[in-house]
Amino acid sequence: MSRERMVKTFTSLVGIDSISKDEGRLHQFLKEKLTALGMLVTEDQSRGKTGLGSDNLLAVHDGGKNKQALFFSCHTDTVTPGQGIEVIEKDGKLFSKGETILGADDKAGIAILIEAMQRIKDEQIATGKIEFVFSPGEEIGLIGASALDMNLIEAPYGYVLDSALEVGRVTIASPTLYMYEVKLTGKAAHAGLEPEKGISCVHILAEALKEIKIGRLDAKTTTNIGVIQGGEATNIVMDHLLVKGEVRAIDPEVAEGLIDEMKRAFENAAQKFGGQTEIDVKKMATGFNIGDDEPVMALFIQSVKNLGYPLIRETSGGGSDANIFNLGGKPCVNFSIGYDKIHTTDEFVVIDEMEKAVNLVIELVKNAPEKIRERNE
Repeated sequence: MSRERMVKTFTSLVGIDSISKDEGRLHQFLKEKLTALGMLVTEDQSRGKTGLGSDNLLAVHDGGKNKQALFFSCHTDTVTPGQGIEVIEKDGKLFSKGETILGADDKAGIAILIEAMQRIKDEQIATGKIEFVFSPGEEIGLIGASALDMNLIEAPYGYVLDSALEVGRVTIASPTLYMYEVKLTGKAAHAGLEPEKGISCVHILAEALKEIKIGRLDAKTTTNIGVIQGGEATNIVMDHLLVKGEVRAIDPEVAEGLIDEMKRAFENAAQKFGGQTEIDVKKMATGFNIGDDEPVMALFIQSVKNLGYPLIRETSGGGSDANIFNLGGKPCVNFSIGYDKIHTTDEFVVIDEMEKAVNLVIELVKNAPEKIRERNE
């Protein structure tokens, strides 16, 4: 493996600004890089639908071996501040100079896939079909992957490279996520002279909160109200109030039940005090839960064991493109690639862990099961 080559690739990647909705230049770089590696590169024409800076990018290597196809995926966009990133190396880790993020989320994953393919070519490693999927707009709601036609992917299952800490960690479960906005409407009145003529949205909110669960409900479920906005002045009975919250649960039925409870609580409270409520709920991600007996996880366990890496199963509190692949009928887990402190100017990635992730990608490909040949009737 060329450690220096991988670091150079990563440095080139993060040197191309690709904040969400501005991914076009990075995608052009990837098309040229992957084509030079002999991969067949195509785009899905989703940009018109998503409004992002580029389409989803798909690259295919057909090694010709009778093995089941596998797909690997990374996202191409970054958060801010992500312009003018400069990389420094210290004690085996890569950092930005401290004024920007590093962009290892998720360009470390992209560099790992490129290096893995370079090694496959250099070492003439026999493989089946390998598919890379690079999606824009992940950081702003998994937009790119959500627009991808899963029929464009031949592989029955695959792996997202977009998780923190040491290689061997794997996210096997992620929650269904709902976000909601509640607009409460009451009636204004002078708070000092005739408050009884008003309908206070504070009363409605306080009544509703009696029935709404907040915080960590169990190991797989959290809820939160993060925004409460309303009112004009201290001497006016509050006649409007905006509440924003979320529900996350590994079990989709639990998430749906909590949303229903929230709706009933606000509707009943508004009715009690004579106010009105308008509730808008958006499903942002559908959860998944992958067992050890499922092929995607069985292959991961075998490959990690072969390499002597520790195996650490994790349940995430957030979402990734893995949620979208699972929802689209492509079982998928998200494995760690050595970065940490993402979305901050202290972000870094450990080079040794990136090298381990390259080894893991190659081991997964080597251990892909034989493809069942179709019999002629």
